[in-house]
Amino acid sequence: MHQIITGILLAFLVATSVTAGEGILSVKSAHSVSDTADRLEAILGAKGMSVFARVDHAAGAQKAGKSLPPTQLLIFGNPKVGTPLMLCSPSIAIDLPQKALIWQDADGVTWISYNDPQFLKLRHNTQGCDAVLQKVSMALGNFTSKAGSAE
Repeated sequence: MHQIITGILLAFLVATSVTAGEGILSVKSAHSVSDTADRLEAILGAKGMSVFARVDHAAGAQKAGKSLPPTQLLIFGNPKVGTPLMLCSPSIAIDLPQKALIWQDADGVTWISYNDPQFLKLRHNTQGCDAVLQKVSMALGNFTSKAGSAE
């Protein structure tokens, strides 16, 4: 029963705070880019995910003499989840490990954007991994909603 309520609540939260476009889901955050990235990194670590890299695109732009709003990319994954996906569809490896882009829009709003696993299923014609993809979808929705929440 708890899982059903959690699923309904998560679906509501995602439906009210997520935008989509071309296979990318974006969740609004109540925090700065840096704080959101810190929160997401902590959540991923607590869930046993490996964070392979954190790229600060704004810092890179500054080194090139350019200006970019706060923009950070987290690259993360777990071979226990990624390997079954690659066995179902080897080409999906080009989109793994997972990535989350934490960025600030022109209005100063922070967003967390990530690849929609259901889009990846279509992109790579993935067959036989529906349960894994559903698990990834739910996990990413949960991680990003928690990272961006005001709590």
